[in-house]
Amino acid sequence: MVNCVCCGLAGLGRRGLLAGMGAALVAAPAFAQTGPAATGPVSAGSPPAPAALVAELVAGNRILANEGVVDGFGHISVRHPDNPQRFLMARSMAPALVTAADIMEFDLDGNATEPATPARTPYLERFIHGGIYRVRPDVKSVVHSHSPGVIPFANVATPLRPMNHIAAFLGVGVPPGGGVPVFEIRTVAGMASDMLIRSDALGKALAAKLGDAQVVLMRGHGSTVVGASIRHAVYRAIYTEVNAKMQAEAMQLGTPAYLNAGEAKAAMEANDRLVDRPWGLWTRRIEGK
Repeated sequence: MVNCVCCGLAGLGRRGLLAGMGAALVAAPAFAQTGPAATGPVSAGSPPAPAALVAELVAGNRILANEGVVDGFGHISVRHPDNPQRFLMARSMAPALVTAADIMEFDLDGNATEPATPARTPYLERFIHGGIYRVRPDVKSVVHSHSPGVIPFANVATPLRPMNHIAAFLGVGVPPGGGVPVFEIRTVAGMASDMLIRSDALGKALAAKLGDAQVVLMRGHGSTVVGASIRHAVYRAIYTEVNAKMQAEAMQLGTPAYLNAGEAKAAMEANDRLVDRPWGLWTRRIEGK
């Protein structure tokens, strides 16, 4: 086994994060952690996960909570930079409370690479992440959430479409004029499931519905968002919620004008180069919390 030395971020309020365009997060721990958890995720055949990446994953959890995308439920993962067959994610807990010591490593089948203990139970729906990483090599980070503005679009025939250029990614990888794909779990798990992606088979089915899109909605459940980095995935999860609320409001006024395929692609490419700007703002907002 190879142990990773990860920075502790439980003391964000004391040290804060150094956030700015292109700036790295502070890696110095706010307090000394002791015991087995202080070593971070245990790896099986992978190099240790970079401490800066673990710190950014912790920050991503806290940002998503602070921006109202996740609450006690939801999770974010990142693909291991040196072993694409592994990903990192916190143990099962509220995202706002995640620290570096809570990060675990998994293979793409959802198996933890450390011995299971009652104190380090993985998220039940970790199969969402492994299923997507397995078929989308371009994806480096995945966010699953139940954000309230998005769920209605998973339960009605009206498709979620980009009406705001900041959320242009919603129109990329989907059929021209189409909306974000919606996963119907009944087609895979039958009529009496608990709606959760609790198996590798369900994770594969969800990934298939995502296809080449950047977001997939989950009927009666929530959504899953992908990105080329933690910052991209967090950005997209937040602005999926923003766009959903804007679209719902616009539909009360009339018929919204949506971005066409060309506009969506061009705007997404422009915005993908600017994710450090809102990331700096969001990290500032979690300082002291």
